[in-house]
Amino acid sequence: MSQMERIYFFHREVLKKRYPNTRTIRDEFGVSESSARRDIEYLREFLLAPIEFDRARNGYFYASSGFRLPFENVPEIIAMLGVLHKMAEEAGLSALPEVTALQERLSAILSPESKRLVNAIRFEKIEAEPVASERIKLILDAIQQGVAICFDYHKPNGEKSRRMVDPLRLLNYQWRWYLVAFCHLRNAMRIFHIPRMSAIELTGERCRVCEIINENLDSLLNKSFGIFKGNDVKTVKILFGGDAAAIVREQVWHPDQQLEDTQDGLVLTLRVTDFTEIIMKTLQFGSRAQVLEPEALRIEMTREIERMSHKYKLI
Repeated sequence: MSQMERIYFFHREVLKKRYPNTRTIRDEFGVSESSARRDIEYLREFLLAPIEFDRARNGYFYASSGFRLPFENVPEIIAMLGVLHKMAEEAGLSALPEVTALQERLSAILSPESKRLVNAIRFEKIEAEPVASERIKLILDAIQQGVAICFDYHKPNGEKSRRMVDPLRLLNYQWRWYLVAFCHLRNAMRIFHIPRMSAIELTGERCRVCEIINENLDSLLNKSFGIFKGNDVKTVKILFGGDAAAIVREQVWHPDQQLEDTQDGLVLTLRVTDFTEIIMKTLQFGSRAQVLEPEALRIEMTREIERMSHKYKLI
């Protein structure tokens, strides 16, 4: 049992007017008399508890009402800590020493009841790709120091290359980690899928373009839907019918999206840079979704549906 758990226990005993003392802590947790005394001193000196000793009852009481321990009876804050804790685990950051140390500190100040609330929060993800925490740490170090990194990069088609980049943003999209960086090879901003990066090294060379690009980077990243980014942005309109309309109405695909009710259903309008992801997203709704524009996207959707239909022909 941690010191904070003993303190929370002692605090509750005081609130119940049971007049606990060092023996109460010693008997409950099996610690020494001196450890129990230090717990009470910590409660008084560091947590500023208005605690006093009643000689007649041989125990402690609070001289004034209303005293609370950190995070006591504040479920919103506890829930937030739980969310951060679970997100770190699910995003692959829990192995980082800094995150581990922070979690240990938070755990030390939470009561057993608070820990139950934290454990009641659960995240589930699909299609997640784990990333070694060492890679994340190297990238974070490079961003903090403002230096370029080198790494080997392999694409799904088997193409491999050695890249040198100025790291700009660490991006978690749909539980996948990406690095937004200025690529020296392409002389342009690129987004790299971190699981495809290997042999990462800090070069020690100062970033050349970070200050220039950082000023406009967020506006570029926010410009269009999906992980594909760029300046060639196209406006897409998709019609949703039936229960798909009700589902999409409750969703946010992009901060700048527009929703319009029509006779035929709900029309979603948003901007995209690349058709790949919007095609996959639209196909998940099957016949309940129909691309209205642009015509180029309608043609690509038609071709994809035709290719799919050949695989599902009834015999």
